[in-house]
Amino acid sequence: MKILLTNDDGIHARGLDVLEKIARELSDDIWIVAPELEQSGKGRAISLTEFVRVREVSPQRFSVNGTPSDCVLLALDELMAVKPDLILSGVNAGQNIAEDTTFSGTIAAALFGMQHGVPAIALSQSKGFQNPHSCPWDTPLAWGTRVLRPLIEKGWPADLILNVNFPDRAPADVAGIRVTRQGFRDERIIRTEARQDLRGNAYYWIGYRGKLSNPDAGTDLRAIYDGYVSVSPLHVDLTHESFLREMTTTWPD
Repeated sequence: MKILLTNDDGIHARGLDVLEKIARELSDDIWIVAPELEQSGKGRAISLTEFVRVREVSPQRFSVNGTPSDCVLLALDELMAVKPDLILSGVNAGQNIAEDTTFSGTIAAALFGMQHGVPAIALSQSKGFQNPHSCPWDTPLAWGTRVLRPLIEKGWPADLILNVNFPDRAPADVAGIRVTRQGFRDERIIRTEARQDLRGNAYYWIGYRGKLSNPDAGTDLRAIYDGYVSVSPLHVDLTHESFLREMTTTWPD
């Protein structure tokens, strides 16, 4: 099995090293194409208005000065003579659940692979639940293949990706694995912070506040809060089906 690895945290990210260790338990034919620099929050962006360079770091390992989707596109069109059997994206340093899924570069890379006919899984390690600095990388190492092997053996529909999130717990404290749907927070966690440079000009940082919500049972949020590995099937159809049916009565034939 030929596996392509990518991420949005960059070619030097700790999570990519973790992902490579997980992948090598599944195959000895591993390719890595990842951004040169961190691309968190870039979502499904592709570089249409500027050129992209590729640097060969070592055999079958490349860095790209572009987005996660750029990396997958270049891997499939230029760098790999044979299309991979599987794309793994991550392991992201931080959870990609609920609303995060729509602007996550980690998930975008997996979606881009799916769009080009390659099965894909996004993986993320939750952080900051135990304390502001917690991110237990031993957890995906311990649980990664336990999650991935059954998924690979069973397979999944061609029009979706699988979104795997590991809880912010030590491996022995993980409660198990749950299949979930995408949740929605009842708290606004993205915030801005104004600062001032040495010349008195304002600039801003955008980031997260660590507020927890009260999510429904069966959601990715609830699973992570309760210490489970969350596995969610996601696709790109954003149509709101129930309101679509209601809207059809607005302009009757």
